[in-house]
Amino acid sequence: MNLRQFAIHNVLRNRRTYMAYFLSSAFSVMIFFTYSLLLFHPDLQGELKSTSDTISALGSMGMRVAQVIIFIFSFFFLLYSVSAFLKLRKKEFGILTILGMARNQFHRLLFIENMVIGFASIIAGITVGIIFSKFILAICANILAIDQGLKFYVPMKAIWMTAGAFLLLFLLISLFTSRLIKNSTVIELVKSEEKPKPEPKASLWLSLLAVILIATGYGMVLCFAILQMFSITLLFSGVGLTILGTYFLFTQLSVYAFRSLKNRDYIFFKRTNILTISELMYRMKDNAVMFFLVAIISAAAFTGIGTCLALGNPGLSEMTNPYAFSYSSTDKQKEKQTIEHIQQELTKAKFSYKMGSYTPIYTTTGVTLIKQSDYNSLAKALGYKTEDLSKNQAILTPTTVSQKNSWRLEGENTKELEVQLEDFSTKIQIKKATSYIVLPDVGNNTVVISDQLFEKIASKEKEEESSYTEFQFVVNDWQKTKDVAHQLMKDINKDGYYLNALILNWTASKQQNGLLLILSGLVGIVFFTFAASFIYFRLYADLDRDEQQYRMISKVGLSKRELNQILSRQLILLFFLPMVMAVIHSSVAFFALQRLVDFSVIKSSLYIFACFLAVQLVYFLIARWRYLNHLYKKIV
Repeated sequence: MNLRQFAIHNVLRNRRTYMAYFLSSAFSVMIFFTYSLLLFHPDLQGELKSTSDTISALGSMGMRVAQVIIFIFSFFFLLYSVSAFLKLRKKEFGILTILGMARNQFHRLLFIENMVIGFASIIAGITVGIIFSKFILAICANILAIDQGLKFYVPMKAIWMTAGAFLLLFLLISLFTSRLIKNSTVIELVKSEEKPKPEPKASLWLSLLAVILIATGYGMVLCFAILQMFSITLLFSGVGLTILGTYFLFTQLSVYAFRSLKNRDYIFFKRTNILTISELMYRMKDNAVMFFLVAIISAAAFTGIGTCLALGNPGLSEMTNPYAFSYSSTDKQKEKQTIEHIQQELTKAKFSYKMGSYTPIYTTTGVTLIKQSDYNSLAKALGYKTEDLSKNQAILTPTTVSQKNSWRLEGENTKELEVQLEDFSTKIQIKKATSYIVLPDVGNNTVVISDQLFEKIASKEKEEESSYTEFQFVVNDWQKTKDVAHQLMKDINKDGYYLNALILNWTASKQQNGLLLILSGLVGIVFFTFAASFIYFRLYADLDRDEQQYRMISKVGLSKRELNQILSRQLILLFFLPMVMAVIHSSVAFFALQRLVDFSVIKSSLYIFACFLAVQLVYFLIARWRYLNHLYKKIV
């Protein structure tokens, strides 16, 4: 048997250990291939259907950036995986050294093993990607709101790009692997598994620091969202402190908590707790960095995907402009004809609607005036209450989301405003400020005044000054008005831009955010898969030690039921403690996001949590079943 055959047999013999490494590598290849598939798709070149060149260019740039992120992250993940496997094989290396294997042969052996796994991962990843490419294109077309869909094509450029990129990656990993082997004596290698572990220690002060850092980080993020303190430094400082606090939580606080339980005799010596707590304390110390990485990676995946789902919500567009159609007119003759045409198209398409209009007056003091009857017609159409005003009373109304949020937080204490137009001047008393948007983007200082005062001020306007009237249409099922919108835009906007359709704005926004969702979603899934692989590596890294430990304990009377209970508790901690922290971190992020928008993000956040936790639960049950079965065979 030559060295190449020996390396291939090594991979096949250790397939249980290498399985997660192979599957994770193949999965990252498949995701990279998916990005390449979309990057080179004919329908995504140049102008994306139903949107603009800018969005298409941003999408292509995003695909390339995502590929770079996956490539870099895959490199460090695979490097970590290889280093973990090398630590497990120290005894094997010691035996091979005794049998006469030279150091350069070690390097060649590891190089061949890594390249074998690499070739297999590339082939498997691309094959699975091609098989599911039609399904992937259908999902992406739905996310990007492309009615015609994305046609299937033979992605030769994507195949060559993926194969070349990951061939280079595995080549680099294979070259780096030889540098990970340290010069050790044969005795150190052979007896590496027999070295006793020191008792885990933790600092009380660092444990308290973990709580303080996380609490401070949460506080900064919530200040950013709740108090509207829009500072990138504040936001990133909060995220940074939370990450640092999470590190100390797993490396210090968790170990300190189990040491505290060990010092309480009534808990420690109860039934099998002496084994469970002692083992968990060592597992927490050994796996602290892994727990930290899994928690942060999972939190990033949850938050990224959940945020992009929220950005694609139709409520985001409706929050800034609640009207399905807005028509601006300066031509009184054409105005009536156009409004009738819009009404006919909506009626023909069987949409029920409500309509209102307003004609603003812009004063020289920067105040925009709206007639009370016009405002009430729009408020009633939107389902808000109407207002009653005396002659010199006025109501402040927000016209932008930022203005509305600012008034909600700080209040609006304006009591009086001066209105001046030409040679006319008067003061109006502010009755109150509303907390919802009825007049989007009219002006920063917009007030509603009585019809009597409005007509009096309007009469002071010069005849040559052009004024416009804004007609607004409220349609409950506006998300279904795409065909009507396209027809109206074609009929009305021939000589200029007069009509605005909410569905078309939302479609463009959905395509932008859909690209973000695809980018963040696939990257997030890769991160989550790598996080699950970290857990798998640590689980099987301790398998041989667990076999010896529980074989000895079973000889003194440990039953199969008690063994099942002890190991199940350990595995639950291993699989779900990082996930719980990730869910907590993401929940704070989603709570902060909820404070910035008017629509609910609870549904999207719960959907994300449910999907990932369901996958983790299935993964846990399969891993637990296989792990226990393996131990039972070795112990019995």
